[in-house]
Amino acid sequence: MQKKTFLLPLFALMLMLSGYTFSVPSHDKNKEAAATQINWLTMEEAAAKIKKQPRKVMIDVYTDWCGWCKKMDKSTFTDPAVVAYINKNYYAVKLDAEGKKPITLNGHTYTFKPEYKAHELAIALLQGQMSYPTTVYLDEKFNMLTPVPGYLDAKTFYKILTYFGDNHHKSMTWQDYEKKK
Repeated sequence: MQKKTFLLPLFALMLMLSGYTFSVPSHDKNKEAAATQINWLTMEEAAAKIKKQPRKVMIDVYTDWCGWCKKMDKSTFTDPAVVAYINKNYYAVKLDAEGKKPITLNGHTYTFKPEYKAHELAIALLQGQMSYPTTVYLDEKFNMLTPVPGYLDAKTFYKILTYFGDNHHKSMTWQDYEKKK
């Protein structure tokens, strides 16, 4: 019996050293669901996380009444490659452009502006061009890279994610990157 208990750890060690990996099936449906969903944060949560572990930020600026926003939620934001890339490389934020809750960032509080029927932070991020959905990209220091307006399918969205996520924007234009991909 002692030989068998010795051989099992030895076999496991050999598997690990050979690079073989195995996984134990999970029966926790919440963990399985989390692996297939984007880890959405609030702006304040993303701002706090970026201070501890810098990462780019991807912000989905949407409204509740926007049909294209809902389509993007159902198709683009559920694509396994998109979900995996975002969760690994970005802090993902959902921002309701018409949300009423104040948002405080770096000592400034952004509020809903009834005269514009929009949240002040959405107005700032979209540079006054209120179009939904719009995906806004920020760098690791919370500086604006660019807003990208409109619905995007998973393939196009993934290409944009990697353009910024892998820092290609620092060495080539979008047009050059698009030709390369």
